This record gives sequence, C-alpha cells and structure tokens, in this order.
Amino acid sequence: MNRFDFTPYRRSTVGFDRLFDLLENNARAQQSENYPPFNIERSGEDQYRITLAVAGFKDEEIEITAQQNLLLVAGNKKAEDQEGKQFLHMGIANRNFERRFELADFVRVENAALADGLLEIDLVREIPEAMRPQTIAINKADNVTKIAHKQKKEEDKAA
Repeated sequence: MNRFDFTPYRRSTVGFDRLFDLLENNARAQQSENYPPFNIERSGEDQYRITLAVAGFKDEEIEITAQQNLLLVAGNKKAEDQEGKQFLHMGIANRNFERRFELADFVRVENAALADGLLEIDLVREIPEAMRPQTIAINKADNVTKIAHKQKKEEDKAA
C-alpha cells in the first residue's frame, strides 16, 4: 500500500491546497471501500459516463445528489426485503453504500438510468463561453483607428 506525503509540496506551493486535499481524501476513500464496483469512461471530448454495478437495488432505493464539485451516489436497501428469509449462503452484496466522485469545474450530470443492475450516470463538461479559447484577430497598421486627443488639448488651453 502506497501512502503519499504531500507535506514537502505544501511548503513550496501556494494555492494548491484543494488539489492536495482532494488527492489525500481520494486515497483514504479507496483504502476503505470498494463497493459497489464502478467504471468511469470517456465517451467524447467533454462527455463522461460512470457505471455502477448495483444489482438488487430498485430506482427508489438509489439517491443521486450533485453538488458544486461532488457527485454522491447512495443506495439504501430496505430492511423489510430480508425479513423472514433464511440464507444458507449470501454471496450477493445487498448492503447500503455511498460513493463519492469529485467533479471538475463545469461538469454537470446530464442523465441517470438504471437497467439490468447497472446504474449509468452521464456527465458533461460545459465550459462557459467567456472561458473558452478565443481567436484574436491581428489588426493591420492601415486598419488601426487612431484616437484623437483634442479634448485634452482644449482643456489645457482653457485652464
């Protein structure tokens, strides 16, 4: 098991606290929980899909919450489903779960669907127009409009 110590980097960098916290929290979360299994795939330049294996869960037992930079998927299995059953072997995990996914800026949940025991969550990154790269036209010398400074000269004469 690898444990990274970011202390030397924290001393020599400014403004990266959130990144280091994110890496440390993610490492801690991966050590403690690996249920339910999931895939993360990229289906386009700005499109992603998270697929969770949630066999045995119904739509109403799964809650998906999207906050600013966090996607929380929680499954709460109802206790009444297990009442009166005597299992000789229980190999299918039917326990409650909570999965957290840190999202980059401008990533939002577009759709979620549950079919055949797989929960698919589609994500889209939408960068605002003001933050997208822009091509700047270079003006030629003959196209440059010169600004006349007549007002300042007239104000100087009046004073």
